[in-house]
Amino acid sequence: MMSSLVAYDDSGSEDESLAHGPLDSVPTGSCREDSLDMDSRVTSKANSSTQNSDWTLLGNLGRNTGKSSVSVNYGQSQVPNCSDQKKIKCCYVAGVQNKQPGDTAAFLTQFSPHTPQRAADVLNPARRQHSVPSGVRPYVPKRQRLSASVETADPKCPAEQVPGSQREASQILSDVSERVKPYLDVKPEAAGLPRRLLLHLRAHQGPVNTVRWCPVPRLSHLLLSASMDKTFKVWDGAESGRCLRVYSCHSGAVRDACWTPCGRHLLTGSFDNTAAVTDVETGQQIVKLDNQSKVMCTVLHPSNPDIFLCGGYSPVVKAWDSRSCKVVKTYKASIQQTLDILFLRGGGDFITSSDSVSRDSADRTLIAWDFQTTARLSNQIYHERYTCPSLTLHPLEPCFVVQTNGNYMAAFSSQRPYRMNKRRQYKGHKVEGYAVRCEFSQDGTTLASGSSSGSAHFYDYHNTRLLHTLHAHSQPCLCVSQHPVIPATAATCDWTGEIKVWH
Repeated sequence: MMSSLVAYDDSGSEDESLAHGPLDSVPTGSCREDSLDMDSRVTSKANSSTQNSDWTLLGNLGRNTGKSSVSVNYGQSQVPNCSDQKKIKCCYVAGVQNKQPGDTAAFLTQFSPHTPQRAADVLNPARRQHSVPSGVRPYVPKRQRLSASVETADPKCPAEQVPGSQREASQILSDVSERVKPYLDVKPEAAGLPRRLLLHLRAHQGPVNTVRWCPVPRLSHLLLSASMDKTFKVWDGAESGRCLRVYSCHSGAVRDACWTPCGRHLLTGSFDNTAAVTDVETGQQIVKLDNQSKVMCTVLHPSNPDIFLCGGYSPVVKAWDSRSCKVVKTYKASIQQTLDILFLRGGGDFITSSDSVSRDSADRTLIAWDFQTTARLSNQIYHERYTCPSLTLHPLEPCFVVQTNGNYMAAFSSQRPYRMNKRRQYKGHKVEGYAVRCEFSQDGTTLASGSSSGSAHFYDYHNTRLLHTLHAHSQPCLCVSQHPVIPATAATCDWTGEIKVWH
């Protein structure tokens, strides 16, 4: 009855006797290669459609590529030698003559553990398992890549995820804080003074050098922090205080960090001699540049965010293009290191501060540069023998303020020849060698500064009067950042790694 179900193409009489005869007629010690054509088609006349598909599958399992050798591929395993071929052929005939419905999967499993459990899995190319050559990365569908865990471009620089769902981690830039929404469509209020503690974050394992709010109004609840513990983080600083993502892209202390104007990327400078541009959402490191010296400060060009300046433990300030990853301009001065860089209005000029302190240091403490020509515009700006660890630009008026180690801040004109306004000096805080930063409020009426005593000080910009002293930390307060949208809100950080948000 079974002999009527099977027909072989290009089979000789000997093949027919082998196929139609009983199992006992198959030799046990040897099996000639021409005794069975593995390319023959098996035609089933059974009533069951399931049996038909199984017979067709068995008839196309093997392929005879030559008289010397046969290689049968089952998923990822191969049977290349002759003795294994004989076993396959003999058992193949036995299966043909004694096949029962539903036995196909069990029959295939005898030869390869990688064979699918259903015969239809082998016929479906989408379900087959293919071996991948070494050195070749398999294709991963876009949907699977988006749902997979976040990985960075550099395997040595992973972006760590804080505990929480993947959906929450992937919505850093899509969610708008409920605390920010009421202030988005209204006229900005006057900057007020923060007095009450809103959030206390034990953020880092080392000193926090800077904290900065995202400049995009709808994303202004995001707070960036950079620390000497080699990491920088993004927080929900307006409402929950959650750490949304940790970035470990540097092998040295992260000395400076800032947002790009679009709020999607972060620019960081580190003591590992590199500057990096990182994607906020994915944590991927887009650009990493070797500055060949420790980076103390980084600043984006105000009209071209693809260009940024790097300064540090070198007498040279470099202008980098993040698209080509090349140095486009260099600015050389006879200084030991650059402490801070400030672009003036329009980006045509910029100011650098150094740690040069000597009898004739007046020509090196503050230097004005022409961005395009790399020429020095002025080196007779500040004539005091104090270093200037921080610079900040007034958001509306043509002036900038310099933090000095003389325990005061001085105001300068941002127009040539950059004269100092001797009537505007802001005193009351202490610097004492720390890299204490200063910053204006969004409307320019309030000037804030940290202090080596741990306090945060708020001054009236126009009359230099001390408005309020916030006893924020027990260790030196290095930075005070006023919120760009929510009035009377500021973030502070200190030397022990703490961040506090005040309202």
